Amino acid sequence: MARIAFLGLGVMGAPMAGHLAAAGHEVTVYNRTTEKALDWTKAHEGEMAHSPADAAKGKDFVMACVGNDDDLRSVCLGETGAFSAMSPGTVFVDHTTVSAAVTRELYAAADERQISFVDAPISGGQAGAETAQLSVMCGGDQGAYDRAEAIIGTYAKICRRLGPSGAGQMTKMCNQIAIAGLVQGLSEALAFAEVAGLDGRAVVEVISQGAAGSWQMVNRHETMLDGKFDHGFAVDWMRKDLGICLDAADELGASLPVTALVDQFYKDVQRMDGGRWDTSSLIERLRKPD
Repeated sequence: MARIAFLGLGVMGAPMAGHLAAAGHEVTVYNRTTEKALDWTKAHEGEMAHSPADAAKGKDFVMACVGNDDDLRSVCLGETGAFSAMSPGTVFVDHTTVSAAVTRELYAAADERQISFVDAPISGGQAGAETAQLSVMCGGDQGAYDRAEAIIGTYAKICRRLGPSGAGQMTKMCNQIAIAGLVQGLSEALAFAEVAGLDGRAVVEVISQGAAGSWQMVNRHETMLDGKFDHGFAVDWMRKDLGICLDAADELGASLPVTALVDQFYKDVQRMDGGRWDTSSLIERLRKPD
């Protein structure tokens, strides 16, 4: 069993840390909002710390799942950041979806301290975190990944190293690019079925068995038809991720025309006060066009 710090107890991080505790690891948690850390310790075996440094001291692994580039920097760097308290040889695993630039920056900062840094963004949503069915895409040194793989496997259905530092984040970008197009296509199909007077559920029952089938179709069509968007990954976070994708595309000289268009469609959803709706809410802008 390992000594583990987990930084960030949102809808993803809290259940992930819970799986580690349930597996018998010695877990210390930190969250910027103290109440969430207290709630976690009431539900799971483990302790809470009042700073990332306090949580990371003496640990074998430090896992992070926070909001964005700035949040990740704040839990890693500075006097109260995790890096300041981590011993040489400790492995830092970042499950946040962030830019490749901040990943490279923090990999270098960790390397200076003889700390290993693995970028390991996740896919699978809140349900995947709760059921330990996440897909984890990793970048970093092979040795660090080999050490962390079994720990990550506590809450993952698949975990793979895709290459050196930053490869995990680049793979997560591919994931979000693919989802953006799929959800828009599904939204258009369901909205078209409604206008055509078809039974959307019956339509999906048929087309999901053919080439049009997808995870999004199977798992989201009913709530989309019912106009329920109170679960899953929020539009605000999706726009953050798509912004990372588009910035990387500019840097690499890649073309993402559909992704750029769907990003603007999500902006429309935000204008409809749907920033906290899940990503399948794209269908609403088709029902309520400008």
